[in-house]
Amino acid sequence: MDNIQPLGCSVKIYVSDIHRFGTDAVLLADFASPKRSDEACDLGTGCGIIPLLWCRTDAPKSITAVDIQPDAVELVKKSIELNGLQNRITPLEHDLRQQFDGHNARYTLVTMNPPYKTVTGGVQSLEKGRLIARHEVTCTMNDAANAASRLLKSGGRFCVCHRPERLVDVMSAMRENGIEPKRLRLVCQRDGAQPNLVLVEGKKDSHSGIVIEPNLFIEGENGEFSTEMKEIYKEYNKAKEQLK
Repeated sequence: MDNIQPLGCSVKIYVSDIHRFGTDAVLLADFASPKRSDEACDLGTGCGIIPLLWCRTDAPKSITAVDIQPDAVELVKKSIELNGLQNRITPLEHDLRQQFDGHNARYTLVTMNPPYKTVTGGVQSLEKGRLIARHEVTCTMNDAANAASRLLKSGGRFCVCHRPERLVDVMSAMRENGIEPKRLRLVCQRDGAQPNLVLVEGKKDSHSGIVIEPNLFIEGENGEFSTEMKEIYKEYNKAKEQLK
């Protein structure tokens, strides 16, 4: 059953039992840091969380939200109508492994929160939507990088989040498709803990050279959100408080 959640700044999102969002998508939306002039494309958009988080500000100027699953795209359409964002977000039901007619070399920013597990990695869900979201049954990391390369203008950015154990796969896929890894950030639950997420930005047709940013910690010393996480979640948490 679909329900509405506030994201802050008067933006709301439809989510379902299958198409929901977590911290990784919120962090990716923040990490990508779109500019006002960007034309962006979010691959595997699910409920559309990344485009809708961006729409709390005026950057980027336009967003194409792509997903292979019809029910996910319908959910995004409902959120677009709910927020009056028809001129800002364009939903697109599409298999990213196929050609994007009219979209090649169009975007300056592409994002994706891809399936983290290989086809043989871990227990597969019997529910199709969760299976597609978690395992590389319809999209491998190389498929995602190849699609991003086709969609991006030269110099455009491709931002992804993934599990640290897949970092070599992420960087290899980027390079094999003409996208050079340029920025990397590890996410840890707390200081001293092993990273549980990695954020990577690549740039199409760029030279080598990568910046390793300071780790992002989810928790501070008191076990609550760190100062940085409180800032990232500020508008979302403010909206939730207003519902109480």
